[in-house]
Amino acid sequence: MRRWALILILIAFGPARAGGLYYFIDHNGVYHFSDVRKDDKYNKMIVWADAGGGSRMDIQVDFDRYIKDACATYGLDENLIRAMIKVESNYDPKAVSRSGAQGLMQLMPATAQLMRLIDPYHPRDNIYAGVAYFKSLLSRYQGNETLALAAYNAGPSCVDKYQGIPPYAETRNYVKKVQSYRDKYEGKNLGVRYQSRVVILSERTVTRK
Repeated sequence: MRRWALILILIAFGPARAGGLYYFIDHNGVYHFSDVRKDDKYNKMIVWADAGGGSRMDIQVDFDRYIKDACATYGLDENLIRAMIKVESNYDPKAVSRSGAQGLMQLMPATAQLMRLIDPYHPRDNIYAGVAYFKSLLSRYQGNETLALAAYNAGPSCVDKYQGIPPYAETRNYVKKVQSYRDKYEGKNLGVRYQSRVVILSERTVTRK
């Protein structure tokens, strides 16, 4: 019932207004809506993918815009992040690994919680959280890209334990593949778009600098 109430509200406002709707859920579970963000409690409502039925429409999401914005915010190489997403999820925003990593940048639930990521399947928020997390790993390893990539794959505790790339074939192959894709992407226009049939869900961004 709650999901259909959200859809009916968005239909009433129409596509032009839907992008400017905000909501929050109070301690009683009651939804509150506004066409302006009154304070930080309000989350913006957006269109995003859903595998079930319901009211739907076609949209096209530009991942590359999110990558550029996130990399500009955190001062990272766009092609490196493009390569990481390619290796992590092959640009599938709904990807889930056997170990439970989620979304474009395959964040584990604990990492998502650390980065204050609400919806791991929201492309922009997943990219921002992944980029922010990778930036923290670069800082931890004094800018050593190879160690940061290894830590992103195997976890920083493993890199610390072995004082370098862990002796895991998966991690060693991951680092090589990411760096190889990054080299291939240099100088190319790699805007990636994803076509989806969607219903309205919600948006919540991670903390930015």
